Amino acid sequence: MESDRAVIAALIFILLIILSNFVMYAIARGATRGRGSNWISTLRDSLNKPRQGSSDSSMDELRKRVEELKKNRREKQ
Repeated sequence: MESDRAVIAALIFILLIILSNFVMYAIARGATRGRGSNWISTLRDSLNKPRQGSSDSSMDELRKRVEELKKNRREKQ
């Protein structure tokens, strides 16, 4: 009796996995086959762009501040 329930539960679990994989496949296929769908090219373009994060901008600010301090020091001397 217990083994029958375990087998049924295992089959249900396997069927749920197969069904969810099929649904995800259908969603992905529909998204890529849709008319005017260019999300793949947009994703590719965004991944290929050089990453300009906040660290780059903070380094630029620091660089400008150091240059200003050097100019001020030269003017005082």
